[in-house]
Amino acid sequence: MSYAKEIDVLNRSIADLNGDINVSFEFFPPKNEKMENILWESIQRLKVLQPKFVSVTYGANSGERERTHGVVKAIKQQTGIEAAPHLTGIDATPEQLKQIAKEYWDSGIRRIVALRGDEPPGYDKKPFYARDLVTLLKEVADFDISVAAYPEVHPEAKSAQADLIFLKQKVEAGANRAITQFFFDIDSYLRFRDRCVTVGIDVEIVPGILPVSNFIQLQKMAKITNVKIPSWMYKLYDGLEQDQTTRNLIGASIAIDMVKILSKEGVKDFHFYTLNRSELTYAICHTLGLRPHLAAA
Repeated sequence: MSYAKEIDVLNRSIADLNGDINVSFEFFPPKNEKMENILWESIQRLKVLQPKFVSVTYGANSGERERTHGVVKAIKQQTGIEAAPHLTGIDATPEQLKQIAKEYWDSGIRRIVALRGDEPPGYDKKPFYARDLVTLLKEVADFDISVAAYPEVHPEAKSAQADLIFLKQKVEAGANRAITQFFFDIDSYLRFRDRCVTVGIDVEIVPGILPVSNFIQLQKMAKITNVKIPSWMYKLYDGLEQDQTTRNLIGASIAIDMVKILSKEGVKDFHFYTLNRSELTYAICHTLGLRPHLAAA
């Protein structure tokens, strides 16, 4: 996209968007009572925006799975929002995964985010890839399945083309959509979406949006996930290490601009990585035209 075109998009009235987008939110299970209170405050704050669903992450061990399972069930029961647990093939046999999936289905959970998962140090088992997990889940029940996509290529992929082939295999196995890793280079996402079309991937590629409130933490996350941080972001956050308020304003502004540009390019669904905090995500969604539905409160 040319600079002139970006300026043209950004000059559109925010009112033109008029809330004509769909959102989903990602949370992670709390590890203590304080974090649990923060999580539920965020869920209550964001539920009135009527997200299509919320997802809940977990690490590769049974204790984390149990926390995720509890949070997902509670969200579904207490708010009525569609909740999607993350599920990986790490640290579980196919038989165990089938049992977990059946328990989710029996609990009324119809959505799952299917991932390979990060292999811990010393892990020597045969990889159970996301495509295998999608196949397994579809054998258990007709889940609505989201999988991961990487506009800037998965850090372990042999090549961009190999990474794209893996995504196609996940879709062919039955995935209903792909949610991207967070990114800040919009051109990377648009090129990736075009490449998906050329290889026959016909599901929606939902952009993952990360409102940045901690730039130091972002740099660590980006290094692990192979995400490029544009030079202009370093300039924007320079000198703000002790200024949380200004960092929040900048993070919200970046995310708003991204959604506006992507919306102009035909994107309607956006997945927000909330980090269990509601303030930035709510402000961004409000600015983009989403309004509370009192019946959902």
